[in-house]
Amino acid sequence: MALQQVIEQTVSGLGFDLVEVERSTGGLLRVTIDHPWQEPQIADGDAAALNPSEEAVQVQRPITVEDCEVVTRQLQFALEVDGADYARLEVSSPGIDRLLRDEKDLRRFTGQVVDVVLKMPIGSAAQGQVSANRKRFRGELFPAEQGDGWQVVWVDEPERKPGQKVSKKYVPPPAQALGFTLDEVKEVRLAPIVSFKGRSVK
Repeated sequence: MALQQVIEQTVSGLGFDLVEVERSTGGLLRVTIDHPWQEPQIADGDAAALNPSEEAVQVQRPITVEDCEVVTRQLQFALEVDGADYARLEVSSPGIDRLLRDEKDLRRFTGQVVDVVLKMPIGSAAQGQVSANRKRFRGELFPAEQGDGWQVVWVDEPERKPGQKVSKKYVPPPAQALGFTLDEVKEVRLAPIVSFKGRSVK
């Protein structure tokens, strides 16, 4: 059985979601887990359905050290039975640059700032403002306005020095949007932005 499949079955069997599997130098096998996320159920005619911005924030229970210990013990047994080749196993919770694996993850983190890496560059766009070989984009994640898929929205504001004044005549550049599907991206991750307020999850 493939390593990814063994890990995924073991983690899900313990009631957790598998976020990511990484192999690092020195034989380190790093497994990232989280608690399953349930999408909020919105009844027909609910006010929240008419105004998603006022949708209640769902509190997600964090992964504890005890959770990681339980998964580690079970994974060590499963990987030994499977004959997996690794030197050290590390089980942890998602970091601030969490990988978004599927449509459910994208729905969970809608409205958050993400880093999108395309498999192939999109070519020049936005009247030449987007480089023809650009594959990396950072912006807020939203469902596509038309049809299936997703979009990342950003504004290319110039970097300013601390305390730099902005002219009253300054006109901010327009927002740009890149539409994509999961088949077109190499990976989507939460942007590693440090905030003492934490991330809100809808």
